[in-house]
Amino acid sequence: MFGFVVAHLVVALLLPLVARRSTRAAFFIAATPPAAAAAWLLARTPQVLAGGTMTETVPWVPLIGLNFGFRLDALSLVMTILVCGLGVLVLVYADSYFARGRGDARRSAPLLLAFAGAMLGLVVADDLTTVYVFWELTTVCSFLLVGQAGISRESRRSALQALMITSLGGLVMLLGFVVLGESAGTYRISELVAHPPSGTAVSVAAVLILVGAFTKSAQLPFHNWLPAAMVAPTPISAYLHAASMVKAGVFLIARLGPIFESLPEWRYPAIAFGLATMLFGGWRALHEYDLKKLLAYGTVSQLGFLVVLFGESSHDAALAGAAMLLGHGLFKATLFLVVGMIDHQAGTRDIRKLSGLASSQPWLAVVAGLAAASMAGLPPMLGFLGKEAAFGAFLTGPAGVAVDVVLVIGSMLTVAYSLRMWFGAFATKPDLAPTTVKPAEMQALIPTALPAIGGVLLGLAYPLTHELADSYARSYDSPGKPAELALWHGLNFPLAMSLLAVAGGLLLHRVRTPLTAWRTRIPKPLNAQRGYERITALLERVAVAVTARTQVGSLPTYLGIILVTVVAVPGSALLVSFTVPDDLRAYDNLMQLPLALGVVVAALAVLRAHRRLTAVLLVGVIGYGIGGLFIVDGAPDLALAQFLVETLTVVAFAFVLRRLPERFSEADTAKSIRIPKAVIATVAGLFVSLAAIGFSSVRHAPPEASEYFIDHAEKGAGATNVVNSIIVDFRAFDTVGEIAVLAVAATGVASLILASRHERRRREQQEVRK
Repeated sequence: MFGFVVAHLVVALLLPLVARRSTRAAFFIAATPPAAAAAWLLARTPQVLAGGTMTETVPWVPLIGLNFGFRLDALSLVMTILVCGLGVLVLVYADSYFARGRGDARRSAPLLLAFAGAMLGLVVADDLTTVYVFWELTTVCSFLLVGQAGISRESRRSALQALMITSLGGLVMLLGFVVLGESAGTYRISELVAHPPSGTAVSVAAVLILVGAFTKSAQLPFHNWLPAAMVAPTPISAYLHAASMVKAGVFLIARLGPIFESLPEWRYPAIAFGLATMLFGGWRALHEYDLKKLLAYGTVSQLGFLVVLFGESSHDAALAGAAMLLGHGLFKATLFLVVGMIDHQAGTRDIRKLSGLASSQPWLAVVAGLAAASMAGLPPMLGFLGKEAAFGAFLTGPAGVAVDVVLVIGSMLTVAYSLRMWFGAFATKPDLAPTTVKPAEMQALIPTALPAIGGVLLGLAYPLTHELADSYARSYDSPGKPAELALWHGLNFPLAMSLLAVAGGLLLHRVRTPLTAWRTRIPKPLNAQRGYERITALLERVAVAVTARTQVGSLPTYLGIILVTVVAVPGSALLVSFTVPDDLRAYDNLMQLPLALGVVVAALAVLRAHRRLTAVLLVGVIGYGIGGLFIVDGAPDLALAQFLVETLTVVAFAFVLRRLPERFSEADTAKSIRIPKAVIATVAGLFVSLAAIGFSSVRHAPPEASEYFIDHAEKGAGATNVVNSIIVDFRAFDTVGEIAVLAVAATGVASLILASRHERRRREQQEVRK
């Protein structure tokens, strides 16, 4: 599995070299790795359906226990069918699409392949850190694909919006991963499923992880990035925003559901937000005129449906969820590709300008009809299997019935916007002349038709579909008889709800015009896009205000901000946990007293100094005093470094001060300026002193590293002085760095001297010329 992921990424890195010469060859080469991965994974289908799994571990940073963990089971098999299988079809379709100069083909081929590799790594990941790595790779690839070459302002804005929302959600999710992994003592997902942890920390982790899943799968209130991302070329929308990327959040909920199935903090938010998203997305889709926007809001609605099913965390809901997950990827990929062909052939995707395409493009109309029928949940499509099973999963208890009522209403909207999509694109409108279209290309039509045909075949071959979905659903216990996927269960409530959903959808589609007119008149106090724009504008204003007050071009201000931050953050923690050591002494050597007194007196004198040179000399006294303390405490090497640094600093300052006024300005010496600086410096000094005392008192015995240095100093480095052997041999690179710092300082001083000499000679020459 890891080999296929690497193959995707390596080929993607080399693909730009091919794309420069032939974009057509680039797309066909890009289709090879996902095709090979799909063939290899499908060959393992019998083993997975029999309940077996395949695991693989690749060391990443073994010293700290970081590994890439991979696992192929029923859920990951369903997702790989979408990621790899649809990836091949989209790449073949993209060759035809981009051949007409629509979008940046040279960038899109390698980026699509890199995205496919990242998604493949995500869906087979069996480690939380592995999930996060590939999760963020998909985010970066999506940003680059949506933004394309960055020429369009709209594409740049949409790409940035998708990046900000999903990446911020990913950071929240990462925090949840850390809390979960540390609470359970393992980051391996299969181990967490086998032994689910419990406690308050796990509940917090569940909520944090849900936030990340909601942002990725466009749940309310984070849904607005998905319709905005429709500025991307159609193959990218079909692959990222219908078949794979937006399902990453749904997949995460499905993958971690067995861990959190007993937590109300996991189940109730998923169901509540999923239902709200399903209704909102379906309502918006019913009133859109742009076919891509219609499908985008339809995708938002269907993602909410999937979140409800997987968030329920029961066998029957998981069975329906797995079937709907596969069905949605198939029919929505077909519909997006159909819209791309309509846009390419007719020059528009506005349903108010399209008429008569069913007559001029009958094969395309049939393909779109099959996909729309599956989306609407009509038999014998795969969508019907999943939707009927979903209705049957919530028939127990008043709460379940309430969920079913909302699902039926949401399904009515789904049927209505499915009809709106097909009739809006292909029907003959009496008041509109037939749209002139170009003939469809077989290279684009075949990849478009195959997912729709797959939805029909998987619906007819429902025993195979049930076996695949049930292999995942068995992760949950079933209190009664487990549900089964079938085209006919007899006359029952789920069938009645399916009929009610279709009838209600037909009615909504019939009255869509007055509904749309009514919608335009109602007030809209809440708008996710407007809210996002206002939040980003507020952040920009806050950033400008903070920058104006902190980035003022003043070194003392910068140092003050850094010191205040240090004192406020770690200083508060130190104040709470600090304890005075029992063996703390005022001094160890009498020489420490006059040296410390000299340092304090010199520091106070600096505050009273009015001449720059005096202040520099007093600062040098402070440095030399600290060096004296190093000598008294038995650290001559540190004292030597201190003396060198102070000498170089004083010399450098002396040359710089030649170009500055002799005295400080009145503003620099004002009490209103000096007192805050003195307070900040004093508090920071106290913090460093207390930290040094606290840290040194914690150590009671030499650690293993110190024992190693002591044991190996003489025989390993040939030195009887352990400190010297550490500096010269064991920490040689650190010493080289210190020498480099001193060399840079010496070079600066030498440059100042040479520059002053050059300036003096230039002035002398000018005087001679005069």
